[in-house]
Amino acid sequence: MTGFSIDWLDLRESVDLQARDKSLAKLAIRWLKNISSPDQLPLILDLGSGTGSTVRSFDSLLDAESIPARWRLIDNDPNLLSEAKRRYETSNRIETCLADLSNIQKISFQNVNLVTTSALLDLVSANFVRDLAQTINAQSQLSNIALYSALNYDGTAKWNPQHPLDEKILSIFNEDQCKDKGFGPALGPGASECFKDEFQAIGFTIMIANSPWELEPDDHELTNSLIDGFAEVALQREDCSNSEIENWRSFRKNQLTSGSCQIGHIDSVALPPKKL
Repeated sequence: MTGFSIDWLDLRESVDLQARDKSLAKLAIRWLKNISSPDQLPLILDLGSGTGSTVRSFDSLLDAESIPARWRLIDNDPNLLSEAKRRYETSNRIETCLADLSNIQKISFQNVNLVTTSALLDLVSANFVRDLAQTINAQSQLSNIALYSALNYDGTAKWNPQHPLDEKILSIFNEDQCKDKGFGPALGPGASECFKDEFQAIGFTIMIANSPWELEPDDHELTNSLIDGFAEVALQREDCSNSEIENWRSFRKNQLTSGSCQIGHIDSVALPPKKL
């Protein structure tokens, strides 16, 4: 999978936290509490965990003390896992595991009660989501597993003020999002729809909510990074001239301290069918 720096993950984390749909996060935790047993702490498996942002989001959104749980953080980047371990070195509820996320069948889901992902499914392929659904479904025959998937990019970006090239630049960016990120052709903006289809097909109940980034002048560092990202992708193509793209970039950067931007994301929860 294409790597992400600790700096980038830290830069986006506060915006991610604000964007997460609170009702779905609480639904996932409530489900976890309902299936917990007094003799064993529930186990949460976080795929593509980075430095542990999902753990911190649960701690911030909810009373973590009322939901004792163990976390297994899975990533294929040793630097990110090392940072996660450092941040949680005094906690006995966190374990880290270096694994190849592109081969979901080699990851153990034994004794897992909840699978979580954050900003991951838009990077993976339809085959990955299908394998994930089938793996969770097989394991759910032994013990119920739910899935909470947050912050999957939905392909929308709304800038204020607008620029004539906004839609063209976005279209180019969205096409680039579907390139192989290490899992085969990426789902990009189609991630949430694929998630819904695959888990509904195995009888899971799906809840979906919008979780857009709402970027204001105080978020100018993240917005600046996004502008550069959009522009650099567009410069690799011949759909627009370099001067047009640089004009767009300059216009956007001139609006950093006065404009705003909404980047669309979707959160989802999949609950297993009730056993008779």
